[in-house]
Amino acid sequence: MKPPDAGTPPARRLGGRVRGPTSLALRLLLSAMAITVVVLVLVGLLLSSLYRTAAERAFDRRLDVYLKTIVAEVANFRGAGLPQPKALEDPLFAFPRSGWYWQIVDVSRDGRRNRSLSLGDAQLPLLAPNDEPASSLGMRDAYVKVADGEEMRLVERDIDLGADGHYFISVAAPAAELNQEITDFNLALVGVLLVLAIAFILVVMAQVRFGLKPLSHISEALAEVRSGKVERLKGPYPDEILPLVREVNALIDANREIVERARTHVGNLAHALKTPLSVLMNEAGTRDDSLAVRVRDQASVMRDQVAHHLERARMAARVSVVVDVCEVTGVVNGLARTMEKIHRAKSLAIDVRIIDDVRFRGERQDLEEMVGNLIDNACKWASSRVEVEVCTNRARAPGERVFFHVIIDDDGPGLDPGRRANVGRRGRRLDESKPGSGLGLSIVHELATLYGGRFDLSSAPIGGLRTELVLPATLVSQGPMPG
Repeated sequence: MKPPDAGTPPARRLGGRVRGPTSLALRLLLSAMAITVVVLVLVGLLLSSLYRTAAERAFDRRLDVYLKTIVAEVANFRGAGLPQPKALEDPLFAFPRSGWYWQIVDVSRDGRRNRSLSLGDAQLPLLAPNDEPASSLGMRDAYVKVADGEEMRLVERDIDLGADGHYFISVAAPAAELNQEITDFNLALVGVLLVLAIAFILVVMAQVRFGLKPLSHISEALAEVRSGKVERLKGPYPDEILPLVREVNALIDANREIVERARTHVGNLAHALKTPLSVLMNEAGTRDDSLAVRVRDQASVMRDQVAHHLERARMAARVSVVVDVCEVTGVVNGLARTMEKIHRAKSLAIDVRIIDDVRFRGERQDLEEMVGNLIDNACKWASSRVEVEVCTNRARAPGERVFFHVIIDDDGPGLDPGRRANVGRRGRRLDESKPGSGLGLSIVHELATLYGGRFDLSSAPIGGLRTELVLPATLVSQGPMPG
């Protein structure tokens, strides 16, 4: 069984494209995540760059200590040939290919060189001839490669001792050590930034959930207004939402006032017409000619029309303004017992089976009128048995409206599909041998439509007619219940 409004949720059409409803919380969360990622990436790049600069500066200071030691010995050297620094006793400069090298080049004496044992037969490149910029102290630094392709961090100083010679003194160390230190820092930085990102996103999620909670309260309050539990939105709300609450309450009041005004106008019109119609019928009742009979018949039709439209306006106003909630189980069981007494002469068995215990989102009087008309109609046509079943359709998505079904079967003669089409038309009686005015099923059809439900006819499994009434519900419990 399919509820009247079942189907795909409505989508919004913008610019020719269909776009489904979006979540405000999801939009806030995604925007916060995007901003967080951008900010943390920029911060990470900045910190990594600053750390690389600081690490290179610290590495260069270490090399500069070795360089100054060599410079001091070269400046104090007074012998022949090239000086051999004695202060550098670090084993790193003695092991072959250790990666730590020093070199002295005397450019005033045909470029003669002296180098550490670790350098072997290789040579360190000179930075001065390559136009590398020098500091105020004549220092130069750069990344270079030695003969075996190993990348080195090299610092160089130009020492001019006049007659004692002109020297280029270099100290180099493996860049892998510096790069490994920077890599370790970057990995630690990425880990810290990821932890910060996750923590920030969790904080934003909690903030969004807390900040949007008043909106969920408004949604719940509107559902209570719609279900008839309350008439207006009440309770404390944040200042940003108060204007919305005031406007919704004003809209509810305006709607109630409009419907009440319409009811008043219809009632005034109906009562204004009743007096002239009564006068016409009284005057026509004193005569027996054909004109008087015709006037009485048409005046009676007009009076029925006025009564019908007045009742319809009353039902529409009652449905539109405030919807009450009433128990379905008590109404159905009570009507079944009443109908058994009314139709006691036929010895009918009325079986009630309530699968789901629900509440009708409407007035008890309207539910009694609809279900009572249907059970009474089934009892009039049934031979010996009437079955009444109450069940609900399961909501397929959160927030979807729930409808309950009242299914009434009888074992009477039933109706063919052609005659079913006439059921529900005002004043149309399918069999003049049965008592009634023909207004009962019309009232059921109109009331069900006003409540957003429907009224259907089909063949009953027990051989007669099945009438099915579908109305909005508030679910209490689900599961088989004895009738």
